[in-house]
Amino acid sequence: RNFLGALLFFFLLPGPSKQQFPRPCITTEALRSKQCCPLWAGDSSACGALSGRGSCEDVVVSELRNGPQYPFSGVDDRERWPLVFYNRTCRCAGNFMGFDCGGCRFGYTGEQCLQQRPRVRRNVLHLSEAERHKFISYLNLAKNTVSLDYVMVTGTYREMDNGSRPMFSNVSVYDLFVWLHYYVSRAALLGGPNNVWEDADFGHWAPGFLPWHRVFLLLWEQHIQKLTGDEEFAVPYWDWRDARDCQVCTDELMGGRSPLDPKLISPGSVFSSWKVKHTCRCTSTLGLLCDGTAEGPLLRNPGNHDRGFSSRLPTWADVEFTVSLPDYDTGAMDRTANMSFRNTLEGLGSSRELHMHASLHVFMNGSMSSVQGSANDPIFILHHAFVDSIYERWLRRHQPPRTQFPQENAPIGHNDGYFMVPFLPLHRNGDYFISSKELGYDYAYLLEPGELVSVTSIILGALVAFLAGVAVTTLARACRKPHLKRREASQSMEKQPLLSRTGDSAMSYHIP
Repeated sequence: RNFLGALLFFFLLPGPSKQQFPRPCITTEALRSKQCCPLWAGDSSACGALSGRGSCEDVVVSELRNGPQYPFSGVDDRERWPLVFYNRTCRCAGNFMGFDCGGCRFGYTGEQCLQQRPRVRRNVLHLSEAERHKFISYLNLAKNTVSLDYVMVTGTYREMDNGSRPMFSNVSVYDLFVWLHYYVSRAALLGGPNNVWEDADFGHWAPGFLPWHRVFLLLWEQHIQKLTGDEEFAVPYWDWRDARDCQVCTDELMGGRSPLDPKLISPGSVFSSWKVKHTCRCTSTLGLLCDGTAEGPLLRNPGNHDRGFSSRLPTWADVEFTVSLPDYDTGAMDRTANMSFRNTLEGLGSSRELHMHASLHVFMNGSMSSVQGSANDPIFILHHAFVDSIYERWLRRHQPPRTQFPQENAPIGHNDGYFMVPFLPLHRNGDYFISSKELGYDYAYLLEPGELVSVTSIILGALVAFLAGVAVTTLARACRKPHLKRREASQSMEKQPLLSRTGDSAMSYHIP
């Protein structure tokens, strides 16, 4: 039903235009006035002001200095986000959240967003067969359902003639998040073919890496809950410590290896039909944004990677050492940071070899190996959920004050007060330098026995209430599972490795 409704909406929507923006904010009027304060449907007032949910306010961005890594000003739409596009947005009150203040902030639910809703993220290998099947079905539904709330941008504000010629395109719920990850990590466009600055990333290689991906997962979780109506859904994780192979690469989970081509997904997996987007070689070669065109099948060849970049997957001991580091970030707070918890977990450094988070991307040896396109592979979700759990362990062990998160001089996009690119509504980096418990979720392997009983009781109570409601409303009806058809995988292949060396002392990913 969700898929058919989205499909109908897709055909009724006006022709394509271009970024990840709320649908109500992509009109010429909104872009030229630089105001994104949609009416909340509950009372037809901007930001739900009549109901006390929020108000339309000026956006105040941090003016503290950025580090020297980015030597430009006024050339990229992500600078001082979101001012190039909007200088007025909704500021929500209390526990309300959303681009129109129509939703609840993370961890809360109910009409007035007053009810806490704790969730527990579990190891995907510990899910039951039915739970695994549901997770895979949710992923595929998201891949094939057009987002009713957001669109993606396909051109710069300058190309839009300062908002008079909107350029946006429809995007599926899943590919919206692929686009988010591409957009935050793409090269800066300086104007014209081959005129880009590759060393610009507003979500990686610096302090904002962990908070940015934390918000990414929370929003993805929310979108899946809304799409499926399953408010209890929680992102699972893959605990890859001491793994010797891709434990989740089976047809029952994320797809096994095709017997016909080791770089493709097994035909027995629904993911064999997935097409990747936003790896976008045209960003580097033509200086253009991705337009969402399918670029070929999902690629993966785990373990058959260049061992010079990553000799093995991370071990239990690697994780323990990383969590023991007391300083969140150090030095220049970029890829060269020494004894930095963030940089060590991200897996970077001065050597050629990559570790921790980065080594898993390299190990997958396919779509996951490109920073911009890595979210195309659903293993990305499982991987980053576990990375987030390590971040959570560090926060609980060291209990750092907010002041330990860099206030200034971090690479552009990464200071405490910088609004995360390209999220709308707005989120500041430093606001997510807090325990996941304050955001309404925990990890199964981090729960104390007493906590596990408490959370389980809450979840079981909610489940009983939900099932009772379902029993009443479905008494005279039969449910029929939708049949998801599989499309034949494209035969176009990526020609060369996606990971390349760009300097003597620092590693970078790029799209060839």
